[in-house]
Amino acid sequence: MATKKDYYEVLGLSRDASEEEIKKSYRKLAMKHHPDRNPDNPKAEEQFKEAKEAYETLSDDQKRAAYDQYGHAAFEGGGNGAGGFGGAGFGDAFGDIFGDIFGGGRQGGGQRNNVYRGADLRYNMEVSLEDAAKGTESKIRIPVQSACETCKGSGARPGTQPVTCTTCAGHGQVRMQQGFFSVQQSCPKCHGNGKMVKDPCPTCSGAGRVKQNKTLSVKIPAGVDEGDRIRLTGEGEAGVNGGPTGDLYVVIHLKTHEIFQRDGGNLHCEMPISFSTAALGGEIEVPTLGGSAKMKIPAETQTGGVFRLKSKGIKPLRQSEAGDLMVHVVVETPVKLTEKQKDLLREFDSSTQADAGKHSPKNKSWVDKAKDFFG
Repeated sequence: MATKKDYYEVLGLSRDASEEEIKKSYRKLAMKHHPDRNPDNPKAEEQFKEAKEAYETLSDDQKRAAYDQYGHAAFEGGGNGAGGFGGAGFGDAFGDIFGDIFGGGRQGGGQRNNVYRGADLRYNMEVSLEDAAKGTESKIRIPVQSACETCKGSGARPGTQPVTCTTCAGHGQVRMQQGFFSVQQSCPKCHGNGKMVKDPCPTCSGAGRVKQNKTLSVKIPAGVDEGDRIRLTGEGEAGVNGGPTGDLYVVIHLKTHEIFQRDGGNLHCEMPISFSTAALGGEIEVPTLGGSAKMKIPAETQTGGVFRLKSKGIKPLRQSEAGDLMVHVVVETPVKLTEKQKDLLREFDSSTQADAGKHSPKNKSWVDKAKDFFG
């Protein structure tokens, strides 16, 4: 008896090949060597059998593990379960592959009752910066597809049951044949369920689900940020045919704040200061999320100067320490001056013009650059 070839060698793959690589290689070889494409070619038929047997072993996790450990000896005596060629048609050879593409694999002789998990839902929640920093609890109202209480989700009138679909005989799938090419698709009659409702429930009209508005309480943890998601397990839409309920994802969006802008754990704000405070220095009060704080302004501070207040920001969800408050100072020009105040400013301006380079270093630097630019 001839020695069987190594399955990996048959498919032209390494032993660490992925499931997708195995499927791709098998598809290519099967298309090339299928007997319908190679009539009167015993060698092509044999190569097709080898590829099919190799694929059906390596595409099964348990069979592949046994083969990797013991080789062909793992299946001696009881057979490897892969099955020989046995006159299989082209559609049978590709049923498992094209089933993945067209929505469902090859079915056995038993009936099928598709069970689907309910859809996940998304709710966009706007949260103030203060609530995001300290955490809060909020109630939301959402529309959702829930299991019909009258028929308990079956879709049939109480006292009756769904019946086996006459089109697909309960398989949920029908096979479409065109030449030597065969694919499976969901049954158009029962939409893949394998069963039909002859006497529909009067409440849900046979759908098994009804649309309801549900009120939920959502706990917002301290430190949430823009785009964070809170998962509420089992609060999505009801499943089909008794399938599990989906989840609800609450997506956080921060409201625009009048004073602060958030950057992770840090907060930024602009703080206007008077001309005299900027020139002489002083102490000002700065707003924070926890109240106000005092901050020293050094003499000769310029517009755009940034000062840091340590740990006056927000503590993000997955960090152990709070961020900082970054204060951007803006020197404010005085308005609505009296004549006396204007005279004092003119006197002050005259006193600084004598040595402008000393008192206005940035202005002198800019003037020098402008002269160089214009030649």
